[in-house]
Amino acid sequence: MPAVIAMLRGVNVGGHHKIKMEVLRTLCASLKFDCAQTYLQSGNVVFRTSTRNLHQISAALEAAIEKRLGFRPAVILRTVPELRSVIAQSPFAKRSGLNPGLLVVAFLGGATTPASRKALLALDIAPEELHAHDRELHIYFPNGQARPRLSWALVDKILNKMPLTARNWNTVTRLLEIAESVEKSL
Repeated sequence: MPAVIAMLRGVNVGGHHKIKMEVLRTLCASLKFDCAQTYLQSGNVVFRTSTRNLHQISAALEAAIEKRLGFRPAVILRTVPELRSVIAQSPFAKRSGLNPGLLVVAFLGGATTPASRKALLALDIAPEELHAHDRELHIYFPNGQARPRLSWALVDKILNKMPLTARNWNTVTRLLEIAESVEKSL
């Protein structure tokens, strides 16, 4: 069975939309998702499933969370090959001297349009860098994210409120490692 990486938007942030990772694993098991493993407390879960329809998987997990906890976070999914591709396509991968903790991938719930990519790339956010791909944004925050020039509210507006969730580079690469391990487990 292939592994799926699920990233929940906006859970356990600032005391809102709290979900314990044990509860998330239990919800996955109730949906017949096998070998569920969570990573950190920010709503990352990797599991195996025979279901191929990613929209169906995310809708089921969103509904289960809403039924159990009373809120419905967006659930953005990637397969192992898709996450490998995200990592391989990073415009920062070959640059030396970058702190991986300052690199972020924003995973989108759909594809960017040519107009939205153009608007995102036109943002004046230097020294930060943003690269827009089909379903991801690769962002470098050389001064950290405490006071970014990039406005997430503006990104949200440009993307027409498309669901997105961001993970730092260390988390992205660790999620791939976990997913590859889950996929190989019996």
